[in-house]
Amino acid sequence: MKRLFDLSAALVGLILTSPVMAIVAIIIRRTSPGPALFIQTRVGRNEVPFQCYKFRTMAAGTPDVASHHASTAWITPVGRWLRAYKLDELPQLINVIKGEMSLVGPRPCLPSQAEMISERRKQGVFSIRPGITGSAQLAGIDMSEPARLAAADRQYMERRSFTGDIAILIATALGRGSGDAARK
Repeated sequence: MKRLFDLSAALVGLILTSPVMAIVAIIIRRTSPGPALFIQTRVGRNEVPFQCYKFRTMAAGTPDVASHHASTAWITPVGRWLRAYKLDELPQLINVIKGEMSLVGPRPCLPSQAEMISERRKQGVFSIRPGITGSAQLAGIDMSEPARLAAADRQYMERRSFTGDIAILIATALGRGSGDAARK
């Protein structure tokens, strides 16, 4: 049922947001050099790597590091706005349609985040698809705290439900919580 909901909602979401996504892509291209999309390898379900799509929010050529290791100086003015309204995540609807991600679940980590991978492995978190948003992000827990995040992801796994996922999606749409923030 979760996959059917994810697929249906992602298809509808992609159709409804495609005009916004086109405008965002044009604005990114016109305000900073480089591509509109940022594509990065992430670790997915069963530890299978996949290419995660996001709108580029940092200057082209910045180091490929986890968000909590990134400097706010690298974030473009448009990128700051996209992050504030979580619009940078919209291209991940494609990842959901492809079956690589879910709308709600643990945020996917980078292959280089060995401690995060180890903690998630211990908690069995890789048995589910990563999500565009999740309960840990609403609680303000980010990847700078691998053990705490993996425990929160495990708690989500044990308690997940359709109504719980809807509540997380609504809270995210209302701008609650925080994701992995770049550091000053």
